[in-house]
Amino acid sequence: MRRVATAARPDWRAKAAECGFGFHTIDDAPYWDESAYYAFTLREIEQDLEAPSEELHAMALEMVDRIVGSERHMQQLAIPEPYRDWIAQSWRERQPHLYGRMDFAYDGSGPAKLYELNYDTPTSLFEAAFFQWQWLEDQLARGQLPAGSDQFNSIQESLVEAFGTIARRIARPFHFAAVRDSAEDQGTVAYLRDCALQAGIDGALLAIEDIGLSEDGRFTDLDDQVIGCLFKLYPLEDLFRESFGSYLPRAGLQLIEPPWKALLSNKGILPLLWEAHPGHPNLLPAEFNTGGELPRGWVRKPLHSREGANIAMHLDDDRELATDGPYHGPCIRQACHPLPDFDGHHPLIGSWVVGDRACGIGIREDRSLITQDSARFVPHAIIEEARGVLIA
Repeated sequence: MRRVATAARPDWRAKAAECGFGFHTIDDAPYWDESAYYAFTLREIEQDLEAPSEELHAMALEMVDRIVGSERHMQQLAIPEPYRDWIAQSWRERQPHLYGRMDFAYDGSGPAKLYELNYDTPTSLFEAAFFQWQWLEDQLARGQLPAGSDQFNSIQESLVEAFGTIARRIARPFHFAAVRDSAEDQGTVAYLRDCALQAGIDGALLAIEDIGLSEDGRFTDLDDQVIGCLFKLYPLEDLFRESFGSYLPRAGLQLIEPPWKALLSNKGILPLLWEAHPGHPNLLPAEFNTGGELPRGWVRKPLHSREGANIAMHLDDDRELATDGPYHGPCIRQACHPLPDFDGHHPLIGSWVVGDRACGIGIREDRSLITQDSARFVPHAIIEEARGVLIA
């Protein structure tokens, strides 16, 4: 694995506009960055990222089975009591799911280390699945990559296939919803709707703020039509706290991602995985935080936090880093395993699992060891090497 500086496509902004990638720049700062790419060998991809992703995914699903049968685990994950039976039932029915993203620290040497699971509302999907693949094809055509370069990326094909697999189990009418004013979230659900259409599933787009409630407690769209299935790019734990949330267990609404995904997007899954698989090469020691001073060599994370918010890190060299944010409440502690440093850039590898299969990666890099919402998305390529000479 290495970071390679390269020339950006002169027309990449025009291409982004053509395909609806309107959030390539956020708050006047670049989000998409193709001034460099990360090069991997096929062995690194297959052995160090793809295979561990599938193994960890299977371990996580096995853990869901344990959690839904344990009030203790539900309490450790701070799942509100009114929603526990609903979540457990969604798992027992094996309600269909679509995708998830695991975040890893990896530098090309040693096993990739799991930071967390993003299994309820994972983003950076469009740029990983579509736009970085377009970058690969364009750079090959321009001679900016060695002939034969590839990419670990069958995300779009996997999404279409996964939608096709669950099509018969999706209640109708089907809607896609996200926060109205979030360009990134709206772009993500528009992309997912297009993938669903390719699988023969039609679904309407809806702002999450426009969802209503019928007199008999069912969720409705702007035409007062009862929603059968809702793909919601909105954290389930946030819905729990909102006034309409109390209707979820009895509204008859099918969700994608399903309620049981709330157990995997919760960082409490990390100490439970470590407890079940101590010493696993891809896991970091983790425990439920009991409060007090954060020891050296540990990171504190709230059970629910996103975009690197409310993280506290106490490095082995006694440096301390912390971020602000809106997330409070119970936390976990995880052993500190800092992101690698490539000339001042710290890449976090997001490994996508779609339909229970690892199918691609996306990389976000930050100048800080804590990957925040200011991180940039940088593409990748698979480039084989032998005796230090690129194989063309």
